Amino acid sequence: MTRRALITGGAGFLGSHLCEYWLQRGWQVECLDNFLTGSRRNVEHLVGTPNFTLVQHNIIEPYFPAEKPDVVFSFASPASPPAYLANPIHTLKVGALGTINALGIAKRFGATFVLASTSEIYGDPEVHPQPESYRGSVSTIGPRGVYDEAKRFAEASTAAYRRAHGVDVRIGRIFNTYGPRLAPADGRAIPNFIAQALEGDPITVYGDGSQSRSFCYVDDLIEGFARLVESDEHDPVNLGNPDEYTILSLAEAIVERTGSNSAIEFKPLPIDDPRVRRPDITRARTILGWEPKVTLEDGLDRTIEWFRSLVA
Repeated sequence: MTRRALITGGAGFLGSHLCEYWLQRGWQVECLDNFLTGSRRNVEHLVGTPNFTLVQHNIIEPYFPAEKPDVVFSFASPASPPAYLANPIHTLKVGALGTINALGIAKRFGATFVLASTSEIYGDPEVHPQPESYRGSVSTIGPRGVYDEAKRFAEASTAAYRRAHGVDVRIGRIFNTYGPRLAPADGRAIPNFIAQALEGDPITVYGDGSQSRSFCYVDDLIEGFARLVESDEHDPVNLGNPDEYTILSLAEAIVERTGSNSAIEFKPLPIDDPRVRRPDITRARTILGWEPKVTLEDGLDRTIEWFRSLVA
């Protein structure tokens, strides 16, 4: 029988790639999005194709699918700092009410539930790299807390539905991911730097650029979630690239790979911005047999090519 996926936030950056992945494998896909931060453009090439349904819906409100899903993917949430800082209450609601509503669908139909969690639940970490056992260092009342705590609540809800109702759950903690379909105004480092470099504008680096991040290409991340779905692992699993780069070195690499003449401009570091971020992916390697394959250089070239196509 053909398997069916319900994907909340399916018109977002990650959600749209997830829709494509399962359609290419013969699944039926029902994509839900309210288009607050997602875009119809991300999935318009899928509309009208067999097995794909696009529904405009805010998962904060209850949803009753007409057909039974085999897997419910909970990917609905503003994810970039500008997006969740501009929509703080919505971010909290989608992390709480949206997750509960999606879990309710999985419970009702006996479907597997897959939560897109985040490395941000670790906050500004005191342990480096971050293993899943680390409980985090998050400011509950800081500006980033609306996203961090929404995802922490989502994880707690997911675990509770498994314990109380026996829902078959998966939790993937996503570390910085990039690739085609990231919005130029997304606000995160890679899309910001590429857009600025292609326009010849100054590259905006916050702080002195010594803070570090790891960057996972989108194809690798989606493959990680696919393996997570097919596993029987219920506890959180880090999904990200363990290679670590300073923000300044990333900016310099993008200037070089775009052939830009942009200068680098330093600005004050935002409140609660993490100093370091790198996943310990031992569990992903052991349980899923997964690790990223796309190098930062190749991933940046593919992403830059896509950004160029937007202005071609």
